[in-house]
Amino acid sequence: MPDLNVAQIFISFIVLLFSLTMHETAHAWTADRLGDPTARLLGRVSLNPAVHADAIGTIVFPLLAMATGAPLIGWAKPVPVNARRLRHDRRDYVLVAAAGPAANLALSVAAAVLLAGLPISPLTLGEVNVSVPIAAILSQATRINVLLAVFNMMPIPPLDGGNVLGGLLPQGAARRFNALRPYGFLLLYALMLTGQLEAIIGPPYRLLLSWLPTR
Repeated sequence: MPDLNVAQIFISFIVLLFSLTMHETAHAWTADRLGDPTARLLGRVSLNPAVHADAIGTIVFPLLAMATGAPLIGWAKPVPVNARRLRHDRRDYVLVAAAGPAANLALSVAAAVLLAGLPISPLTLGEVNVSVPIAAILSQATRINVLLAVFNMMPIPPLDGGNVLGGLLPQGAARRFNALRPYGFLLLYALMLTGQLEAIIGPPYRLLLSWLPTR
């Protein structure tokens, strides 16, 4: 087990919590704007992390990953969407599914731009340097949000990428594809246990990061 850096774990956890909250809020807000108020009526159009947090996916798994050096994977409670209440059910469901990763990409770009413009000066004796912890938060926000976007856009149901692909396929093919939904998490666990998950999401993750002004 690597040496624990409590400050780094705390920063990563707070950034992940905020990023997952923004991800689910984007799903809920988009669904409401497109005609389905289900999530809004359940209080899910909210930046309060408590309404989105999942005890295992938002707290236990991420903290274990940060403490052990395992790949950082986390999730929040899925936003309920009633596709029949959307104005254009299949098209709008794709937009709702894509809204979460899009929000994460927007956050990563914003954090990277702020980080690039942040002057980081060396510590001066007797002066508090607040730029270093701010830079650490922005750097983590950039990386974690790119990772969340790439991971969630994997074309595996019930991830967002699976929902997007299911909405784009012809209806017959979509029905056959969605039949894989009960086995989606089994496939994800198999990819994680065999080390193939990093091989799949690593290249697009590094490519997107290379396009951002990271430090």
